[in-house]
Amino acid sequence: MLFLTKREVESLLDPDALRGAVAAALSELSAGRASMPTRIAALVAERDALLAAMPAYLPSAGALTTKLVSLFPRNTDRPTHQAVILAFDPLTGSPAALMDGEAITAARTAAGSALATDLLARKDAATLAVLGTGVQARAHLRALPRVRHFREIVIGARDMSRASALARETSSQTGVSVRAASFSDAVRAADVVCACTHSADPVVRRDWLRPGTHVNSVGYNTAGREVDGETVAASLVVVESRAAALAPPPGGSNDLLWPIRDGLIAPTHVHAELGELVTGSRTGRADATQLTLYKSVGVAVEDAAAAALVLRLARERGVGKMIDL
Repeated sequence: MLFLTKREVESLLDPDALRGAVAAALSELSAGRASMPTRIAALVAERDALLAAMPAYLPSAGALTTKLVSLFPRNTDRPTHQAVILAFDPLTGSPAALMDGEAITAARTAAGSALATDLLARKDAATLAVLGTGVQARAHLRALPRVRHFREIVIGARDMSRASALARETSSQTGVSVRAASFSDAVRAADVVCACTHSADPVVRRDWLRPGTHVNSVGYNTAGREVDGETVAASLVVVESRAAALAPPPGGSNDLLWPIRDGLIAPTHVHAELGELVTGSRTGRADATQLTLYKSVGVAVEDAAAAALVLRLARERGVGKMIDL
């Protein structure tokens, strides 16, 4: 069995190739050709945490994988999401590879947001707001500029010192004007918003959004939501999987389930799955003033596609270490 460290996985993750792999995986999921049960989890109530299992079979990629991922939102000295992915041979069921899942989780989530932005955001989108300063924020700062040429990036956070530090780092790496702001000021300035927080209180509110804004929301918190119900109700809503997004916790999203509970929307308010936009079986933005929202809960076929890509390149390049169980 091949063993791949986080550093080795990161060296094999090409953002553009990964975005294409995620697009193919979500298309296969929407077409009913992939096998992916709803996420299950053991809850660690005293830490507001969980350990989730996410298996999937993706025939086109030859990927049979499962991810074990922990979400410990109180962590301050290490990532809130930590994960491993185990890949199996789809012909024999034998374990084929064990790899770090933290890097894959961050990169495939950002790849999904970049794909959604490419399909839903206005072509003239000029300002990107990234809300948060953690692993997902950094991944989105790398992925989103590959699909739109932003003239300005605003990093929104509660901790201005962390936002300013990340703004300086991003500016030096990209050459794009980057500044720090509060959540509200960042959203008010943006054409594209990426909400990458663990906030239990909304960091995206309808009153802050300009006409035509596209929102990507990837945050997950069992105690709350990061997008208010009014934004959801006013937006064309796209998800990875209707079944996953609307499932009870720990599978689904409070950002959608709570507005349904409160009578603001019906389940049919979810307009499309991202894979349906990729194939053209559903349309996206109607006009330049429409609000669009991509609500990601993270689905296992994205991990399977990323793991298959990493495993193929590792074998081609001789990366990793063979181990015996």
